[in-house]
Amino acid sequence: MATKITEECINCGACEPECPNTAIYAGGTQYELNGKTIDALSQDFYYIVPEKCTECVGHFEKEQCAAVCPVDCCVPDTDRVETEDALLVRAKALHPDRTFAALDATNSHFRA
Repeated sequence: MATKITEECINCGACEPECPNTAIYAGGTQYELNGKTIDALSQDFYYIVPEKCTECVGHFEKEQCAAVCPVDCCVPDTDRVETEDALLVRAKALHPDRTFAALDATNSHFRA
C-alpha cells in the first residue's frame, strides 16, 4: 500500500529528500507522472503521490519518510493495499536503469 501524509503534517519538509522515488511534494506543488504534469494532491501540507510510492521496497527495510517524520504523520494508506511484488514492479518501472537485488530483509519491510 502506498504511504500517505496526514493532516497532522507540520510542513517541515524532512520527508521529501528521503524519498527514493521522488514521490513526496510540498503542498500546492504540481508533480510529473508519465510525462504529464498533474495538479497537487494537497494545497495545505506535504503529500505522497501513490503511483510513485513503493513503501521503499527495493530500497530500504522501512519507509524513509516515516522514519524521519517528527510528528508521525507518514502512515500506511489502508485504501491502497499492495503486495510486495507489486511495489517492486513499480520500483523497477520508476528506476529502469537500476538493478534491484533479490528482496531480503535489508530492502523490504515485508521481510523485516
